[in-house]
Amino acid sequence: MHQIAILLAGYSLFSALTLSVTHFRKDAYGDHPSARHMGRLLLLALAGLQLAHFAWLDLDQPWTASLPYRMTLFVVAPAFYLFARPLLHPEQPSGFRPGQLLHLLPILLAPALPASTALPAAFVVGAGYLVWLAHSLYRLRASRTGFHREMGLLGGIFVIALGVAGLGLVQAELPGKLFYTLYACAIGLAFLLVQLALGRRPELPSEVGEAARAAYAVSTLGQVDCAATELRLNTLMQDDGLYANPELSLAMLAERLDLSPHQLSELLNTRLGKGFSRFLREWRVSAARRMLIAEPSASVLSVGLNVGFTAQSNFYDAFREIEGMTPGQYRKLNLSPKAP
Repeated sequence: MHQIAILLAGYSLFSALTLSVTHFRKDAYGDHPSARHMGRLLLLALAGLQLAHFAWLDLDQPWTASLPYRMTLFVVAPAFYLFARPLLHPEQPSGFRPGQLLHLLPILLAPALPASTALPAAFVVGAGYLVWLAHSLYRLRASRTGFHREMGLLGGIFVIALGVAGLGLVQAELPGKLFYTLYACAIGLAFLLVQLALGRRPELPSEVGEAARAAYAVSTLGQVDCAATELRLNTLMQDDGLYANPELSLAMLAERLDLSPHQLSELLNTRLGKGFSRFLREWRVSAARRMLIAEPSASVLSVGLNVGFTAQSNFYDAFREIEGMTPGQYRKLNLSPKAP
């Protein structure tokens, strides 16, 4: 297990860098810039912990006994909270609030705590944030059917975090480097589950945010003929090909349907079980499937652009998420000569 912990510590450093560059982009968190910044801070803190674990487990350098390590322990939970809050609680005021400075208090108190007290205290604080997370996810239970596999992976991360919090309280009783070995493994496994969840659903954070907005809001569909609106929506997408407009947004589509953006978001979540971004990607990928077969000479990039994607990477991510393969693999599989 010692060697596995060292390998997972190294993997965590690579994964943190990859997620920072590929996932926490400005366009992916346009509505929640604070979440993007806190997400990157969280990655930095976890990478710092894993670097200290690697130094201790592989090089016998006691970085885990240093003040920077103890302070970083107190950064993880508040950074995660400030990352997740705008997504899970969109009904709360956005932007900076003075009360959020209270989340810095444990970090500032860490230097005053002895090493034997600081580590258990950090995990007690983390357990408190886990309770908040469990409560927030429970309130989204009605929307989980739209992304139950991904939520299951994130639930695995929750279980790992809960187990680490328990180990942190008794770490002084564990022999040798066992606690740090287990902690390094836990962080590495958490990174792996996050990569799997985002690999299946690159837009998962925005979809969770859309589901949260629908879950917390008072219904606005009382005066809307939902069945008729669904038919109009299908006509706009199928007959008018509105999905191919690369600039199409929730607000633009809502205007065509004589709805408010919130009404359309609620309609999609409650009637179709998906958010706007997922809904739009499915239409575009469906059109791409047809075009890949009907126009075998067209390049994969031109197909993606024709159905509304603005970049090849976005097209590949969406196609792989929905079809489980790349556009090129799909075309090759479906254009292959059939056996007699």
